[in-house]
Amino acid sequence: MAASAHVSRVRSMYKRILVLHRFLPIDLRALGDQYVKEEFRRHKNASPEEVKSFMTEWENYKDTLQAQVLESAGERLSSVKFGADLADGKLSNFQDEQIGQLYELMLEATKPNRQFDITEDGK
Repeated sequence: MAASAHVSRVRSMYKRILVLHRFLPIDLRALGDQYVKEEFRRHKNASPEEVKSFMTEWENYKDTLQAQVLESAGERLSSVKFGADLADGKLSNFQDEQIGQLYELMLEATKPNRQFDITEDGK
């Protein structure tokens, strides 16, 4: 029963994040969707202590993104800034592989010609 509740909670958060990504600019949505899918897949068989930290961080991400989406309602999407700065103290908790992934994500999200060259219908 507890395992079933955990799976349901994880699935619910995963789906909610993907729904929130629908409000992002199309290129950030594609990048975010890919990253979320890979991370949730990568942590499918994580240890209980890793799962606790994983869920806490994704819950914080979901809450931050939800607040930013609500704030952006009615504003021009191009003028809205999504995301948040990462506290220096959090970096000390990261493994080398995670720091590498974070760096690659930052490069992709900030480069002028993003990998995802997607255009919205009607534009």
